[in-house]
Amino acid sequence: MAVDREQVLTQAAALLARRATTSMDEIARAAGISRATLHRHFAGRDALIRALEQHGIERFTQAMDAARLDDGPACDALRRLITEAEQVAGVLAFLFTENQLFEGAEINAGWARLDARLHALFRRGQEQGEFRIDLSAAWLTEAFYGLIGAGAWSVHEGRVARNDLNHSIAELLLGGIRRSMEK
Repeated sequence: MAVDREQVLTQAAALLARRATTSMDEIARAAGISRATLHRHFAGRDALIRALEQHGIERFTQAMDAARLDDGPACDALRRLITEAEQVAGVLAFLFTENQLFEGAEINAGWARLDARLHALFRRGQEQGEFRIDLSAAWLTEAFYGLIGAGAWSVHEGRVARNDLNHSIAELLLGGIRRSMEK
């Protein structure tokens, strides 16, 4: 039986996001494989975390590419990104909170590239008058990550319906950052 690496990483992220002390046995069980099989693919916990980091960076890069961040109004690009990021939200929820423990130069560079792209989207929205300028693009980037992570957690815990997630994140984020045209 072939091991679905994506499924293993998704299950690991979901468990680790809920409880950072989740054992390799628990991760293997959730992924439907033996602990020995898990260890053949990931030599240990650190190797699994590093694989999760690389996986998260790759998947979020793909989400950003699919969202076409440079096309059209920044508000529309942000909505597309929220939709595209949904598939990787569980992995990102874990990584946004736990990856500081395992970062290395390559991982830091990957996150820096992602941060720069997201920062540029918020900056473009500010420069074009769509987003408030009193909130820094750096802060908006962190707020985006926080909402994606909180949304994934809420869906996983059954507090928010998956079908409501994108709308909820977009409305909360855009409702707070849109520039008011009233004076």
